Amino acid sequence: MAKGYWIARVDVHDLDVYMTYVAANAVPFAKYGAKFLVRGGTYQTKEGSSRSRNVVIEFPSYQAALDCYQSDEYQAAKALRDPVSEGDLVIIEGYEG
Repeated sequence: MAKGYWIARVDVHDLDVYMTYVAANAVPFAKYGAKFLVRGGTYQTKEGSSRSRNVVIEFPSYQAALDCYQSDEYQAAKALRDPVSEGDLVIIEGYEG
């Protein structure tokens, strides 16, 4: 079974409030087996546009990645993030070769 991934690019406008989202998302991420592969970090934009923060999260399956996003726990955390950030999120199935 292929793993699932969240690929997020975010601009944060209020870091203090955003950190409440980070604390709240720990519960659904643990519940759905999320593992951070990229969480911020140094980057270079070589093509296209970028945002100030990049995140890649691995899940045990594509379905787990979808279920996490749709969960009540994550939606409650997302409600904390929405007023203080803007971003892009892709949920994608991994490649098994």
